[in-house]
Amino acid sequence: MSTIKIYKPTTPARRKTSTIDFKKILTGDKPYKKLIVRKSRTGGRNNRGVITTRHIGGGARKMVRMVDYKNNFSEKGFKVNTIEYDPGRTAFVCLVTDLANGSKRYILHTKGIVVGKVYGTGKDLDKGTPVKLSDAPIAAQVSQIELRPGQGAKVIRSAGVYGTIITKDEDFVSIKMPSGEVRRFASSCRCVIGQVGNDAWEQVRLGSAGRNRRFGVRPTVRGKVMNPVDHPHGGGEARNSIGMKAPKTPWGKPANGVKTRPRKKTSNALIISRRPRGRFVGGKK
Repeated sequence: MSTIKIYKPTTPARRKTSTIDFKKILTGDKPYKKLIVRKSRTGGRNNRGVITTRHIGGGARKMVRMVDYKNNFSEKGFKVNTIEYDPGRTAFVCLVTDLANGSKRYILHTKGIVVGKVYGTGKDLDKGTPVKLSDAPIAAQVSQIELRPGQGAKVIRSAGVYGTIITKDEDFVSIKMPSGEVRRFASSCRCVIGQVGNDAWEQVRLGSAGRNRRFGVRPTVRGKVMNPVDHPHGGGEARNSIGMKAPKTPWGKPANGVKTRPRKKTSNALIISRRPRGRFVGGKK
């Protein structure tokens, strides 16, 4: 049963629009009020008002869920109450109850999680069970991994992604990331067994520019259609090339494929092999 909903082509934009069929997945009607907060708008600006990320602005107002990324439940585990939509992320979230103290939390939804079932008891390694990397079997699909023990999940949190455990030793576990990079993590770091939910998210077609604006994404203009004063690629008559050997940023620095990672970064020692060229997030070309 497909989770992608196609609309009748009543308008040119509607013809190319598709959405996730939430009725087939989600179970919660309203969010838990104690765990929601309004997402502030930055417009891509830092604390000094300088634009650090372009093409951000506007968009619909959002009340996002306060997600717990540490996943440190007791041996009694947790019970899944609902599966809900969160406007602040691509993945769904689950409202769960900690069976040790009865407190409620939001966690990321893992593909295969069932409402009403108890997870994290340590008896088995069902999808959605939080464990240490040392306890996860080789070749297992994992997500929501900590970079440092006790820090909370920092990587593999987007919809539909997962990493694969390749090798294990006493101190480190090697994982193939969604981008194709192979990286080592400390064995004491926590992870979640399984793939992040909403894997059909990348198949959705926005269909119209207005829908993109409601997500808070402003238009992106190509440099070659600008004037020379605005961009190194600009200028010329009619349809021309960029006029240089390699593309550049609006500020004249090399772009597209240039390595920007610091050579002396501490975590470079943990990367076994870099991602292949031409690969994007999710591991697809």
